Amino acid sequence: MDGFAHRGGRLYCEGIPVERLAERYGTPLYVYSRAALLARLGELQGAFRAAKPLICYSIKANSNLSILRLLARAGAGFDIVSGGELFRALRAGADPARIVFAGVGKTPVEIRAALKAGIRMFNAESEAEIAAADAAAAELGVRAVMALRVNPDVDARTHAKTTTARKDNKFGIALPHAREIFAARGRYPHVELSGIHLHLGSPIYSVDPYREALAKMDRFVPELRALGVELKTLNLGGGYCVSYDGSAVIRPRDYAQVIVPAVRRLGLQLIIEPGRYVAANSALLLARVVYVKEGWNQRRFVILDAAMNDLVRPAMYGSHHHIWPARGPASPLLSAGPSKARLETVDIVGPICETSDCFAKDRPLPPTRAGDLLALFSAGAYGMAMSSTYNSRPRACEVLVAGTRARVIRARETHEDLVRGE
Repeated sequence: MDGFAHRGGRLYCEGIPVERLAERYGTPLYVYSRAALLARLGELQGAFRAAKPLICYSIKANSNLSILRLLARAGAGFDIVSGGELFRALRAGADPARIVFAGVGKTPVEIRAALKAGIRMFNAESEAEIAAADAAAAELGVRAVMALRVNPDVDARTHAKTTTARKDNKFGIALPHAREIFAARGRYPHVELSGIHLHLGSPIYSVDPYREALAKMDRFVPELRALGVELKTLNLGGGYCVSYDGSAVIRPRDYAQVIVPAVRRLGLQLIIEPGRYVAANSALLLARVVYVKEGWNQRRFVILDAAMNDLVRPAMYGSHHHIWPARGPASPLLSAGPSKARLETVDIVGPICETSDCFAKDRPLPPTRAGDLLALFSAGAYGMAMSSTYNSRPRACEVLVAGTRARVIRARETHEDLVRGE
């Protein structure tokens, strides 16, 4: 999290103490580092440069318009999975020729909207979807460029809810069926079926799943070419991991060492769709301690003003987020070694009426009292994007920091916003 540092007993985002941001904008508050977002995208661009890839940032990770505009200006294309994400990408100034549309349930309305916008291509998830795109393209007098998302039955060795390329997953098309679809592509005259899409899951902490999937492509691609298929692109999705707890993990260059030679060997243009890697460690969620209370057997609960409606990943996936006070001893995540602070074991929870509204159980934390400001790290991906208004809680404010300047990129919702449209 190189956009964040401890200096003089205070946590900073770039050049601003995060306490100052919380005082000005309130909490819960998402705080993004502009430098960190650009650095992570730049690292991907550098790691894969030899393949001259189309890097399509995955909007589902974080869809804020200001962040999308920032990434577009830095050279990113976009991976979208809905008509709403298409709208966001275009509103942010994206080049439609650098947009790829994925997702298992694209509606005919969404397909027509994407064709009218002139997007680069679709990742088709079923033969029925190809037929729908063919009909829409015929109606509009255009040609739909599509990659076929194949399911290679590869275990990404990640969370069961975020693995996407095993036989029992809803995503992609089994290789034998995919071969049949390519062979019968002539029945869809308004579709150019010229790519393969593989997304294995996220986050993936080893290059082995990519190596296994690419080995299957070494056999599958020649079979398609023998059928006369003119393949142009290989889209390997995203899934690149980040460290949520400070432990060492592989980096984009490690994935590239496996992926780039394979793509060159196959003679295809590479497309990748990173989201988590760009956004996750580029943001904090700031929250105030509302109360500290004792439970049975001396169990200590630290109750925050942030909740699972603000950051649902721990409740949904059991995900780990490092949590630390914004003032006091440096976080071990940002310092050279373990913290020397006196620690107590607590449960860090939110106010929502669900037992699952818990950010951490049995977590070591410096002594904390009501009014203290805590930072939940690695909150930039699938944080605000998955937030809700459950328990009629207005969604948080978002702030983007650039050096010593900060600006609101999403205003905090109000109670009036909650009932607007009802």
